[in-house]
Amino acid sequence: MSSNNLNLTLKVWKQKNSQDKGQFETYQVKDISDEMSFLEMFDVLNEKLIAEGKEPVTFDHDCREGICGACSMYIDGKPHGPWLANTVCQLHMRAYKDGDTVTVEPWRANAFPVIKDLMVDRSAFDRIIQAGGYISVNTGNAQDANNIPIEKQLADDSFAAAACIGCGACVAACKNSSAMLFLSAKVSHLALLPQGAIERKTRVLNMIAQMDAEGFGACTNTGACEAVCPKEISLTNIARLNQEYLLAGLTAEK
Repeated sequence: MSSNNLNLTLKVWKQKNSQDKGQFETYQVKDISDEMSFLEMFDVLNEKLIAEGKEPVTFDHDCREGICGACSMYIDGKPHGPWLANTVCQLHMRAYKDGDTVTVEPWRANAFPVIKDLMVDRSAFDRIIQAGGYISVNTGNAQDANNIPIEKQLADDSFAAAACIGCGACVAACKNSSAMLFLSAKVSHLALLPQGAIERKTRVLNMIAQMDAEGFGACTNTGACEAVCPKEISLTNIARLNQEYLLAGLTAEK
């Protein structure tokens, strides 16, 4: 399949830091191959800006393989852009037509303050995971772990929940900036396994308390989070989280 070259207009959010007001800047990029990823297109833009003696656009990235979740940004108002089950690094320029105008901006959530331009501070997610603590069960070597009997459906559900990469798209899509889909995935993948049973109650209580302390909003079950999740984490995990939280609260030691 032959490639086509595109000329695009980019409206990119520029912001020096979390205190700066910020504004959109307009850039022109020319002869962009439709086989490039969206981030590769930004690389070309930044090389052009540097050659012109201008400041490049700051954006977050790492693996560029849909694994790390770092490339968090709205593209034309949609987290990670127009493709479903997709991160920005997996979005390719064939999604656009020659002459298109594309608007790019950072996540908009109080719990994700802007560091610079398109890069936001998602360390609130790290603190939520840290609040969950460690598991005290020693599973042993691989052959020992394989000998632990686990119902296949539970194993499958746990594996699906563990696929969450913590990108923050769920928060970005939610009208309340809720982190419930992220948190429910992190709670579910351990709650479904015997290794996570001992700290099961304290884990969910501590992680929800930390989520609230970080300033994330409440969940109203609109489903926007599931719709934009690049790993297609299911809303059923939120139901499981609520069940875990209720059970932990009712049986907590006074």
